[in-house]
Amino acid sequence: MFISVFDIFKIGIGPSSSHTIGPMVAASRFLEELRAFVQADGDAARPARLRVRLHGSLAYTGRGHASDNAVCLGLLGERADSIDPDDIQPLLSRLEAEKAIEIAGLGTVTFDPQTDLVFDFKTKRAAHANGMTFEAYDAEGSLLHETIYYSVGGGFVLSAAELAASAENRKGALEEGKRALGYPYPFGTAAEMLVMGRDSGLTVAEMKRKNEEVHLDRHALDDRLDRIWHAMRDCIDRGMVMDGILPGGLKVKRRAKAIAERLRADELRNQTQPYSKSDWLSVYAMAVNEENASGGRVVTSPTNGAAGVVPAVIRYYRDHCIGASDEGIRTFLLAAAAIGALVKHNASISGAEVGCQGEVGSASAMAAAGLCAALGGTNEQVENAAEIALEHHLGMTCDPVNGLVQVPCIERNGFGAIKAVSAASLALHGDGTHFMPLDNCIETMRQTGIDMSDRYKETSLGGLAVNLPEC
Repeated sequence: MFISVFDIFKIGIGPSSSHTIGPMVAASRFLEELRAFVQADGDAARPARLRVRLHGSLAYTGRGHASDNAVCLGLLGERADSIDPDDIQPLLSRLEAEKAIEIAGLGTVTFDPQTDLVFDFKTKRAAHANGMTFEAYDAEGSLLHETIYYSVGGGFVLSAAELAASAENRKGALEEGKRALGYPYPFGTAAEMLVMGRDSGLTVAEMKRKNEEVHLDRHALDDRLDRIWHAMRDCIDRGMVMDGILPGGLKVKRRAKAIAERLRADELRNQTQPYSKSDWLSVYAMAVNEENASGGRVVTSPTNGAAGVVPAVIRYYRDHCIGASDEGIRTFLLAAAAIGALVKHNASISGAEVGCQGEVGSASAMAAAGLCAALGGTNEQVENAAEIALEHHLGMTCDPVNGLVQVPCIERNGFGAIKAVSAASLALHGDGTHFMPLDNCIETMRQTGIDMSDRYKETSLGGLAVNLPEC
């Protein structure tokens, strides 16, 4: 099994990987598909109007997650990894006024966000909670082309056919296919990862590196890893200097800047507390997720809703751990991505599919494994660290208030980071032997997600989302 580190860590914009980045990617894919469809059939009518329907969790919490804006931006040809957040509102305002989109090779088509983008609460797509239907109509109003996409978490988007194939791949076809493509260490489970590590004498990060180097040379791989970390670092730095009220109507105040200033003041007065390192962990994570909530540039880790955990623990490693290095950060990212890929392949990283255990839980497991690896842990200790962190997030619901990635998401990232450091520490104090294997813990998360009510899977229909204070 091979999922690239750059599939797990993707630079994009907030507030949600599945509800913002995913719809943006789907819109871009639909334009490519529509262009190919018209070009393949010389007699096909030209599209004159586009229509998009959002289903399930995308309908229930799409406005709070800016899914409507994301669809519009994707149709306008923008990419999540390159768009300047400052350009978003002018682009949306122009579309609102012109009600038309210029598609390269196809000309101008009508698209009115007020009428052609529908939050469809009635139509359910059984394959996944995050369904999207893209439709193109000709000048006479007849349906010309239609595609259903699913945003499956972490910015990953699959068509209906691809999602069906993915279900089959989980039974074993993917592993065999990737082995044939020449990946030297195609582990699809943690057990396989440990066996391959023992047989090869390589660490988890080294095996992940060997797989990535099938497509990239070492220098290019390191450059891309550094770019991911620099984007994370810059997001933390921005979040710690910004203040004010987050958008969306909840009137949530940014807190990272004020807390960071107090911590720095305590350090200058030599009045740091024993728990100050945990405070810094929380601040780093909250800074990222406050940026995410404001629509800023973040890195999926493995999702936007959980984007603060891994960067916070890397920053903790860099600033508070003896012997930290740039190579250690690369080791961290590679080992973390290996764990994230196992969770995605064998369960889910989507809050709409398995609740927040699949988002912050997965992120905490990734961060624990990454820190353990960066600090020189054995493969067995790395696997143990990931299991400890994931185990203590099992059953966590995804119940964002008003569909916004703010309450409880921002603080939850801080606690996910703290749990990750604790898990890595516990694993490093042991020899790697432990009772519950990581594979069993991942399977438990998958089963728990199946049993969990949809009210607690990013629909804002249960939990904290419906138990609000009276104002």
